Amino acid sequence: MKNISLLSVPLLLILGCSDLDLPSEATGETRHDAFASTYEPMQSQPTLFKSANIYDGLGGEFLDYDLLVADGKIVEMGRSLSQSGVKVIDASNKWITPGIIDIHSHMGVYSAPGVTSSSDGNEATSPVTAEVWAEHSIWTQDPQFALALKGGVTSFHVLPGSANLFGGRGATFKNISKNTIQAMKFPNAPHSLKMACGENPKRVYGNRRQSPATRMGNMAGYRSAWIDAVDYREDMQESDADKHPKRDLGMDTLMGVLDGEILIQNHCYRAEEMAMMVELSKEFNYKITTFHHAVEAYKIADLLADEGICAAMWADWWGFKHEAYDMVPANIAIIDQARNGTGCAIVHSDDEVGIQHLNQEAAKAMAAGNRAGFNISKAHAMRWITSNPAKAAGILQSTGSIELGKDADIVLWTDNPFSIYARAQQVLIDGAVAFDMNNSQVQPVTDFDLGIIQPQTIRVQ
Repeated sequence: MKNISLLSVPLLLILGCSDLDLPSEATGETRHDAFASTYEPMQSQPTLFKSANIYDGLGGEFLDYDLLVADGKIVEMGRSLSQSGVKVIDASNKWITPGIIDIHSHMGVYSAPGVTSSSDGNEATSPVTAEVWAEHSIWTQDPQFALALKGGVTSFHVLPGSANLFGGRGATFKNISKNTIQAMKFPNAPHSLKMACGENPKRVYGNRRQSPATRMGNMAGYRSAWIDAVDYREDMQESDADKHPKRDLGMDTLMGVLDGEILIQNHCYRAEEMAMMVELSKEFNYKITTFHHAVEAYKIADLLADEGICAAMWADWWGFKHEAYDMVPANIAIIDQARNGTGCAIVHSDDEVGIQHLNQEAAKAMAAGNRAGFNISKAHAMRWITSNPAKAAGILQSTGSIELGKDADIVLWTDNPFSIYARAQQVLIDGAVAFDMNNSQVQPVTDFDLGIIQPQTIRVQ
């Protein structure tokens, strides 16, 4: 492969030619620009990694290659690179990948320790709570952020829980330590709307003798809310501002979906329910970005590929409730290979421990797929935890792959990342070292980790 360099190519041209796979309408902050990102990259220095093995997150594998990052961006990749005035790291026999991205996290809204006072992920007071935003619950001192960083996670998408038909907005964050959540918020990343199918909403409200108590009650609840949203949108578009309805936070979110500005992230296990949600989206003319958990996705793999819908799944977590029983180990691989390999498969965590080893979860899913007869390379499977979740979060234009001009969100691994022995040696976010396993000064520690300092006893004479 010819050396690829950003040094001689205009940055705007590089970015303009990227394969974004991002809905053109999903252009970042909300229509009112409320609670906008204040993220600023950490200070970094130009760094040249020498003789590394690289997975680019798009299916490419490059052995014994050099990688140059500078000013927070991927600048050059090739062999025998040299550059004066840069930090040089010998990466011989080590691996570099894009930073891992988790599309389904509850860090911060269900922070550690898991006590009632920190249980802030489910506004389970009404089946439709589209008005709430997950970012308004996030505790920035959650020690789970640092643990995920040690596992190579550079970005993550936080969602509300699944108690409701519409659980509220989700948002994407860079995995850096900051005092405010807006300072962690991924710049220009679109919000999502969490929807939930099946057992959870009907159980929560059925137990209270409320609607929905059945799956048909779920569907009726979705449709009623979307009917209201369509009316609200039409009224808000009325040329005479005096005729606009009073602003409604929940309707703002649903209208954002209808306008293509907010992405649907849909908790759904069963195949026929996912197909029903596709029909619902067509009735009201919006797009589903991703089905989450999707234990039965393999049954409708071609449908999902045809509709351009991703499926975020576990490698082998199943059977913990009735709708999670009909699972096959090759689920992720079947989605990936659908329609001649055009499917969008993602390995997600939904778990504070699983997020720490998503590389191993991807390895398990790859092995299961190959046992089932699919020919899936490690380079290809790397997409499941990098570029595909970036696509689902609407941030592929910025991160998720090692491409010129993209954010230098990368991980240097001690071994092949699909090995159980691999550890993240260094994690870079926008080219700055956010974690270094060999340097205790570059290992985030939260105020919570430090504990309470006992006051000294003062003797009064």
